[in-house]
Amino acid sequence: MRFMMLLKSDATAEAGVMPDEALLVAMGNYNQELVKAGALITGDGLQPSSKGARIRFAGGKPTVIDGPFPETNQLIAGYWMIEVASKEEAIEWASRVPFSVEGPSAMSGGNGEIEIRQVFEAEDFAAEGFESDEARAVLEAEQRHRKGTSG
Repeated sequence: MRFMMLLKSDATAEAGVMPDEALLVAMGNYNQELVKAGALITGDGLQPSSKGARIRFAGGKPTVIDGPFPETNQLIAGYWMIEVASKEEAIEWASRVPFSVEGPSAMSGGNGEIEIRQVFEAEDFAAEGFESDEARAVLEAEQRHRKGTSG
């Protein structure tokens, strides 16, 4: 099962304060634990929303809204994509994110929030009756892409 772990942003991260050395080391060690366990697919920190944009659709037409965005607690500061056996294992990994590192950067003082969300797999769509040749071909192509194969 794949899960996305979403690190919620805060005012410090949105202000562009870079992580201090202690947090970088702690996060690097945490990421290495994920790698050694064979759980980490990918993960990255995100720039503040001031360097981003939203594309909102109304009536099928896109409108671009440049950041920054005011609702800091609804923004994402980083993410991990992990593959684990269960939601409980994903919760266990999320519970180990190093929020207790001291310093002026985001995540210091032991405060923060991680949201975990299970990712849909091709089998989930097949179970819902998406069985046309075209839908099956699209889902199979996505599976091959994720596994790093072609054809």
